[in-house]
Amino acid sequence: MQDTSKQYDAVIKTCRDLFIKKMKDYGSAWRILRLPSLTDQIFIKAQRIRGLQQNEVQKVDEGQESEFVGIINYCVMALVQIERGIVEQPDLSVDEAIELYDEKVAITKQLMMDKNHDYGEAWRDMRVSSLTDLILQKLLRVKQIEDNQGKTLVSEGIDANYQDMINYAVFALIHLNDK
Repeated sequence: MQDTSKQYDAVIKTCRDLFIKKMKDYGSAWRILRLPSLTDQIFIKAQRIRGLQQNEVQKVDEGQESEFVGIINYCVMALVQIERGIVEQPDLSVDEAIELYDEKVAITKQLMMDKNHDYGEAWRDMRVSSLTDLILQKLLRVKQIEDNQGKTLVSEGIDANYQDMINYAVFALIHLNDK
């Protein structure tokens, strides 16, 4: 699992670097987004990945990797929104946003390490297309929970689904980087 931790950190470094650059370009404008808007952004990215995996012709010169990075960063934003709530105006400095980013990723990585221990790194034998499908399934679950005003009877909450999507996207990027 030592390699998994290092590979996870390398993927997150790429995502975090892009997040920081976008924070410097746009500030925390994303803080106005409601959870369903973030969910829809993630859904668009996951659908595009699935399309890239199924279609023989690609008309936009961006591959799966950039979309998986986007999924990770939007999921982190969603986790921040769950904790901090939605605002009417951007309210985070770059440093505050990075601190929240790092906090959410650390919690999510620990969840991955715990599950990875219990599941024996089963994800290593999975296909990137299966990880994509799992992300889409999680998105459909989140949409249903959102439609239910956040209430669940027996299921985990929205935050756990966003964390799982981050981890599936990291696994996909590790697979793509290994090729």
